[in-house]
Amino acid sequence: MKIVKKDAMVRWMAAVCTAVSLAGCNTLPPEEYLDFTPAPASKRIMNQVKITWQVRDDVAAFCAKSKGMSKDAAFLTPPIACAVWNTPRKECTVVTGTQTTHTALGHEIRHCFEGHFH
Repeated sequence: MKIVKKDAMVRWMAAVCTAVSLAGCNTLPPEEYLDFTPAPASKRIMNQVKITWQVRDDVAAFCAKSKGMSKDAAFLTPPIACAVWNTPRKECTVVTGTQTTHTALGHEIRHCFEGHFH
């Protein structure tokens, strides 16, 4: 039986945690249901934006690809929704699955205005 050194295990766990945290919008943690302070208008990526909503059967695959997630990260934490924005054109597309929540939709719309906030 091979013994794994403690520091190797710590590095492996740190890598997994990092992959999960970089994936974004995969699950809705409890803090999604709490009040938050919107970014000031001067700190947002856009203040006026045309928003389009796409409902897709392949939301996890589409969002993973659009966000450049590795196959491993997408498998471990498949996205449940995403927002894809174009700042110069002041456009944003929110993508969800055929079943979603108000919270997930609101979370993605916030991305349209504030960009990467988590």
